[in-house]
Amino acid sequence: MLLRMSTLFLRTLREDPADAELPSHKLLVRAGYIRRVAPGVYSWLPLGKIVLENIARVVREEMDRMGAQEVLFPALLPREYYEATGRWTEYGDTLFRLKDRKGADYLLGPTHEEMFTDMVKGELSSYKDFPVTLYQIQTKYRDEARPRAGLLRAREFVMKDSYSFDLDDDGLKRSYEAHRETYIRIFDRLGLDYRICFAVSGAMGGSASEEFLAPCPNGEDTFVACHGCGYAANAEAVVTPAPPAVTAEHAPMQVLDTPDTPTIETLVSYVNEHYGLGITAADTLKNVVVKVRTPGSDEVKVVVIGVPGDREVDMKRLEAALAPGVPEIFTAEDFAAHPALVRGYIGPQILKSLGITYLVDPRIVPGSAWVTGANQPGKHAAHVVAGRDFQPDGTIEAAEIKPGDACPRCGGPLSIDRGIEIGHIFQLGRKYSDAAGLDALGPDGKPIRITMGSYGIGVSRLVAVIAEQRHDELGLVWPREVAPADVHIVGTGKENQIEVAVELAETLESRGLRVLVDDRPGVSPGVKFKDAELLGMPTIVIVGRGLANGVLELRDRASGAREEIPLGEAADRIVAACRG
Repeated sequence: MLLRMSTLFLRTLREDPADAELPSHKLLVRAGYIRRVAPGVYSWLPLGKIVLENIARVVREEMDRMGAQEVLFPALLPREYYEATGRWTEYGDTLFRLKDRKGADYLLGPTHEEMFTDMVKGELSSYKDFPVTLYQIQTKYRDEARPRAGLLRAREFVMKDSYSFDLDDDGLKRSYEAHRETYIRIFDRLGLDYRICFAVSGAMGGSASEEFLAPCPNGEDTFVACHGCGYAANAEAVVTPAPPAVTAEHAPMQVLDTPDTPTIETLVSYVNEHYGLGITAADTLKNVVVKVRTPGSDEVKVVVIGVPGDREVDMKRLEAALAPGVPEIFTAEDFAAHPALVRGYIGPQILKSLGITYLVDPRIVPGSAWVTGANQPGKHAAHVVAGRDFQPDGTIEAAEIKPGDACPRCGGPLSIDRGIEIGHIFQLGRKYSDAAGLDALGPDGKPIRITMGSYGIGVSRLVAVIAEQRHDELGLVWPREVAPADVHIVGTGKENQIEVAVELAETLESRGLRVLVDDRPGVSPGVKFKDAELLGMPTIVIVGRGLANGVLELRDRASGAREEIPLGEAADRIVAACRG
């Protein structure tokens, strides 16, 4: 492949786009790889399309190597398939819904579990037909409330989704492990730094679930890691080790006057100074009121979440724990409609009598005593004991995770980092096969309910993730596996330099390299050098002033290493550098 910048459909920009915040978004737009069409919707220009297709090629090669077979579904899907599994309502507002001219309901597919299940049901019927794994690389749609970060949170995106169909749970585990190993090979080939983390399944359903996260300061996902035992998990999936129940006797509950204590810090200071309690924020019980809406229903349930006062409620953990319900923080109007809930002074003592569900952090164990609200303005209560003065309806993983928290596996300290989801694998089980009635006839003629796995990779998202991890102050730094070209040859435009650059490019193309040559006449060397660094090909060759002495400059984009090479040896040296 030979690309000439004199004819390439490309315009680079010197200034960052006004709506871009992340490096990947800024650089992909500035380098002419993508252009914004609407919020969360992007067009792919030639160089960007090549990167996208190179990533898809790697994914496709590894999926085929695993033995999966590729199919392709439409993006426009009828409602009834998703109605059968409940996801027409479970997906809530993130689902793009539309009607045809006859009034029939359709959607733009966010995932295709239902369609894969229906296809297998229609084509396979015997136990001899299984196991089977199918996949597609397809455009997906989600109506993100706040599309941002360029390709990282888009409304239209390209995704590889695959599905395994097995006769039993042992077969599902084998398919799951096969996908896990395939994902490792894919992400290794793409040159990514990543972590494999325990995760929650969310609207996908199912049991076992792992997420592949690329560490990145700008990542939207928080994950924890234990350097002692290797444990890693998405923050939503972290399980809090519960301390043992407390058996010690406690003083009777005591109501305290606590004026002007709007925060946990002011409360702790006041009760220690005026009542000598000697407590810390961790000894207080914070109660957060939320409304939980059920998608597709008008039902709204009031739920109170109890967490130790030294922690905040993590809304992403709360959303994961309550899914498919959607939690919303109580407003001033909501409190006015529930006068028994005194804002800033809520305690769990009265919640049972109010018929309000109370879910607590696992640290709030039976027999533990707390300072919490007394359900009266300006008053708190001390020695409020779980199991004696209030009875939770259950536990919930909703409190924020902090560095140093105990690892649920070994008890060692956890560290916290941010990352971007690049892949997710699920053991779905029989949720979708139950909904579709997907069976195979066994050797005894009796039906066997098929069990499924679901496995996704964000193909277009990977373009941005690689850009986030592989860039510097000058521009993009593509790994060779996905770069639009192996080598970028810059002819500086004086004397015969462009001519030599084009001849070298043609020679390298004939030897199997993908080549981008800057043969633009009348463009200054400085502009060409900046474009070469911005575009990010792994190898750069400068045909410049050294040509008079019979030498070219060979640069490695990632390391910045430079060396002069004789013109007569240039082709061999460049091929060797590219095939390393």
